[in-house]
Amino acid sequence: MKKIYSDILQFRGTHYDFGYMQGELLKDSLTVLNREKQWRIRKPRFTVEEQEVKDTITKFAPGVWDELLGIRDALEWPMERVLMEFGGYRLEYVRSGCSILTGENYLIRNYDYQPKTYEGRYIFFQPTDQGYAIAGPTQRITGRMDGMNEKGLVLGYNFMHRKKPGDGFICCMIGRLILESCANVQEAVEMLKEIPHRHSFSYVVYDASGETYVVEATPRGVEVRQSDVCTNHYEIMKHENRNYLKDSYKRLDAMNEKKETISEGYHAFRLLNDTDQGVFSKQYKNWSGTIHTSAYFPKEMKTWIALGGDQEPIEFDFGEWLQGNSTLQKRIEGEVDTELPFVHMDENAR
Repeated sequence: MKKIYSDILQFRGTHYDFGYMQGELLKDSLTVLNREKQWRIRKPRFTVEEQEVKDTITKFAPGVWDELLGIRDALEWPMERVLMEFGGYRLEYVRSGCSILTGENYLIRNYDYQPKTYEGRYIFFQPTDQGYAIAGPTQRITGRMDGMNEKGLVLGYNFMHRKKPGDGFICCMIGRLILESCANVQEAVEMLKEIPHRHSFSYVVYDASGETYVVEATPRGVEVRQSDVCTNHYEIMKHENRNYLKDSYKRLDAMNEKKETISEGYHAFRLLNDTDQGVFSKQYKNWSGTIHTSAYFPKEMKTWIALGGDQEPIEFDFGEWLQGNSTLQKRIEGEVDTELPFVHMDENAR
């Protein structure tokens, strides 16, 4: 078992100042040093044009571009490098897992991926210039792998495949743009239809109305359905599915079999986080091990997270935080059943 942690970062202010603060924290960090080594092994096969990225981001969430400028100025990097690391546009994404279950006032999610990609950052950001406040874990610094905004909109995504990528945003930046700009599931669905997609994912959106939408998105099209469970295959665009889906259906069946007996969010959390329930994954070497289980309660405006399996969740009162009451906790701690390195904790996380 490996002990891991996520740092809790809290910021109220402009996007530029938020970006500058993050850039200062990133200087000489293991995250940046490990990412440099990863790029040497996996060289990009294209260039990212600054104006193209700026035009596309500002169409959906102009504040995020200001955040990138702040990161650039703090790190004193050329903008091309900032965009390759943190822009979330036209980048590559390796396969992953993930499971999502929704119910009466909750969305529970297992984030299944490879440890060397996990940044260990849980962010509370309340912008004073534009966009909605968001609470949730980050990916590629500016992106959000799941989260809830000040309007009670919750989002998580599940990987489908990497075949035939297009010109567009990767999953974590899409998560950020939706949470930054949308107040409810209807707005989120409409933006997910409009936004350009780099890869193929299902995006699950949920809010205080209790409505859950699964948006099946590829660079070639978008379909929308309603469901309270989602793993790693499409139900409408079945022609887009991968050939091997046994594990995806296994986790889906485990949730479907037990969801009717669940009476509250904590029981749903246990279903996904307990390692003997058939949903939690230990396939870390296959890029699909569960690193965290997160939970969002939009009516109560509370969020939970646990690192690793068989853990009790750490609870945050996002509603109180939005009123100016910052959390005193600095770090989330847990443990996972792997010896693989984490990008924010270990040297040579390649």
